[in-house]
Amino acid sequence: MMTITEFAKTIGVIPDTVRRWERSGKIKPMRTVGGHRRYTEKDVSDALRLKMRDKPKRKIIYCRVSGPNQKDDLRSQVEAMETFALGRGLITETVTEIGGGMNMSRPKFLKLVTDIVNGDVDTVIVAHKDRLARFGFDLVDNLAKTYGCEILVVNCEKLSPQAEMVEDLMSIIHTFSCRLYSLRKYKKAKDLISDETGAQDTDISE
Repeated sequence: MMTITEFAKTIGVIPDTVRRWERSGKIKPMRTVGGHRRYTEKDVSDALRLKMRDKPKRKIIYCRVSGPNQKDDLRSQVEAMETFALGRGLITETVTEIGGGMNMSRPKFLKLVTDIVNGDVDTVIVAHKDRLARFGFDLVDNLAKTYGCEILVVNCEKLSPQAEMVEDLMSIIHTFSCRLYSLRKYKKAKDLISDETGAQDTDISE
């Protein structure tokens, strides 16, 4: 059991916030014989969910291009998405990133996903699905929905350059070529080891 001071520190708020939640009926602590508040681990879980709901959610425009030579495309993408958001009366912040759609380890993309999971974001606006991920958008979308975030896809096809798709396809080809090359090297080494082992077995038998 925790006191109000310990409870407030655990969930990252001040005691006055806890008292305010109690007055509004959002939480109901136990009381000792002397009338002191006491809180359980379940109260902590409930309060953390309450804190998440009370926290203002962000609305983020995410714009991406594959390479630095596409900065004009990036600028056009940002302008189009901000105009779209303004038309809906949304107050947004814009995140821009340069990186391939096949790369799921883009720093700003990962930060966006983390913020969604932490409950900080309720809306993400993108020009096209492949701005978030060339493959795997449905997975990201499902994750976002699980944490109460909606991904709005404007579907501006003109803002999804064909050159990027070619670049991503070349990336796939390169990746598989490297894997095939590694497999060939592995097979060649394995055959060499087998030949040497066979030769040693022959020498021993002789």
